[in-house]
Amino acid sequence: MKQCIFTIEKNIALTESVFEMRLLGDTSAFSRPGQFLNIRLEGLFLRRPISVCDYDENGLTIVYKVVGMGTAQLSRMHPGETLDLLTGLGNGYDTAKCGDHALLLGGGVGVPPLYGLCKTLIAEGKQVSVVLGFNTKEEVFYENEFRALGADVTVTTVDGLYGIKGFVTDALPERYDYFFTCGPEPMLKAVDKATATSGQFSFEERMGCGFGACMGCSCKTVTGFKRICKDGPVLEKEEILWES
Repeated sequence: MKQCIFTIEKNIALTESVFEMRLLGDTSAFSRPGQFLNIRLEGLFLRRPISVCDYDENGLTIVYKVVGMGTAQLSRMHPGETLDLLTGLGNGYDTAKCGDHALLLGGGVGVPPLYGLCKTLIAEGKQVSVVLGFNTKEEVFYENEFRALGADVTVTTVDGLYGIKGFVTDALPERYDYFFTCGPEPMLKAVDKATATSGQFSFEERMGCGFGACMGCSCKTVTGFKRICKDGPVLEKEEILWES
């Protein structure tokens, strides 16, 4: 974990409520796709945890949805303004456990961390299939960005007005060796039931500190309680105990 000041390079709307922000600064604390950062915002007591979409030696990209005061404040910020970030947080995806054909399943704002993962897998010579799930056509984002990486991309929408009607589990390819997923917990539970291979799940969770001190985001696993912020947000399929 490292505390750094980042400068906003751009902050643009992708949909009515989803924004993409590019930040310039020190990214040396990041080592894997799927890690997150914690943002300090003026007037708010708790930092806001947001997954990292992509990063390089010069900066990083986050994609966030406006759902409360913190993200609303973020959406009103402009290039040149600065943010105080805790970087390199969490346990990201482990691509070493993947076979030759990886399946990526993302729902809504669970899509962004899969972009950096997709980049990494393709750089490692893997074949990548991506299924992106949204409620409506108007909510779809990053479809073309995944295609530009060289992935085979399928989009599902609940209303069926774009792509395949239904959920990500309605568009699973016939063959894949391993899967990675991120999204709301009902989607993750459905993915667990629908997949026959091993895989890794990235959980969305409310957090207090973001680095394992407060124990506020603990979840039960086969080996005992784990903290989503510190031991996760990525957990392996075989260790997860789903609550009924």
